[in-house]
Amino acid sequence: MAQDWLNDSASDLGRAIGAGDIDPVALTECYLESITTSDLTPRIYARTTKKRARAEAAAAAKRAAEGNRRSLLDGVPVSWKDLFDTAGVATEAGSALLRDRTPERDAEVLQAASHAGLVCLGKTHMSELAFSGLGLNPVTATPPCVNDPEAVPGGSSSGAAASVAFGLAAAAIGSDTGGSVRIPSAWNDLVGLKTTAGLLSLKGVVPLCQKFDTVGPLCRSVEDAAHLLAALGGAKPADLTGADLSGRRFLVCKTIAFDGIEDKPAQAFAAAVDRIAAAGARVEEAEVPEVAGAMPLAPCLYTVEAYAYWKDTIEARPELMYDEILKRFRSGAAYSGVEYVDAWYSLEALRTAYLNRTSGYDAVLVPSAPILPPNARRLQTDHDYYTRANLLALRNTRIGNLMGLASLTLPTGTPSCGLMLMTPPRSEARLLRLGAAIEPLLRG
Repeated sequence: MAQDWLNDSASDLGRAIGAGDIDPVALTECYLESITTSDLTPRIYARTTKKRARAEAAAAAKRAAEGNRRSLLDGVPVSWKDLFDTAGVATEAGSALLRDRTPERDAEVLQAASHAGLVCLGKTHMSELAFSGLGLNPVTATPPCVNDPEAVPGGSSSGAAASVAFGLAAAAIGSDTGGSVRIPSAWNDLVGLKTTAGLLSLKGVVPLCQKFDTVGPLCRSVEDAAHLLAALGGAKPADLTGADLSGRRFLVCKTIAFDGIEDKPAQAFAAAVDRIAAAGARVEEAEVPEVAGAMPLAPCLYTVEAYAYWKDTIEARPELMYDEILKRFRSGAAYSGVEYVDAWYSLEALRTAYLNRTSGYDAVLVPSAPILPPNARRLQTDHDYYTRANLLALRNTRIGNLMGLASLTLPTGTPSCGLMLMTPPRSEARLLRLGAAIEPLLRG
């Protein structure tokens, strides 16, 4: 019975706690035992927080016994990407540059989640300083992909996805700057939510590009995503009851999102769209030129801000970094201040035009990733393969970041192939309701 808990959704576990069918202490011990005995743990967890987890589980059990549970997820164990500060526990962001960096306070989103009763299991491995969508990290560890032992899991929230996919956490908290929640979610058959920039606090979160950085959950269901979002922001969860697709209108963005797409992601996406249409939604296809206009701005916008923040730390000990990540950071030095400011002016205009063009649709749809998870060994020996794979992995997800949108990836039923929905800024409740309506269609 306890072993079944490792495959249950966070929401189902929470309901069972509320019904008195699961003791939070027993649940946490089940996960800690799984973490202790799994051969994969060193590749997934950078470090565990067993003492904290047990104390939080005991407090959750007491609240449950007294009928004072703080949220549906009170007592549910989750993992945290190793860029969220944890008081007294090292937070190193997957980099030897930050070895033994130990904050004094929890990140604000971790404080909020703890207040909602979530149990912190520990910190998961990630791409170095969060600057890759592949999940390859020769410096610390490369977590496994649930569908291919020879492939990378997607990044940069790589260990976050693996912790859930391999039954070592009920859900995970990651970050998304260009696709870092959605790519590992898609490649490990999970639900991943990219929140609107600024919706959730970044205080106590190791930055990459703060204008694009966002916090979001990786989990087993849209319901989980709704409750995790509420816990992270100290808010009420979106109401998903009665969600349906009747009268909904969706736009498939044909611009760039299908260029060079592999057969399986293309077929999985087409099948998913067919099911959405069969459920009563209207699905249209169109070019969205604003996407094409925004894509060339990304290298400047991302690398300038990333290198400006990390330059002094990196250049003090560049030999500690994986060369591919180092090169990507240093590329930010090639742009002038004028180019950077001009790129932002251009992007702001494109964002306005994009929202105007898509305003008549409930959501824009694209494949979450145009490629399947690449081979980990080849990525380390073939520079051109690495570069192409990283750019393609992040290309479709980056649409949501560049346009400032809320975005959700759902598993399609085809391994490592996701369907992505994008809605306007701060429309997470609407996005989650759409996701809740689509989710059963893809699992059927």
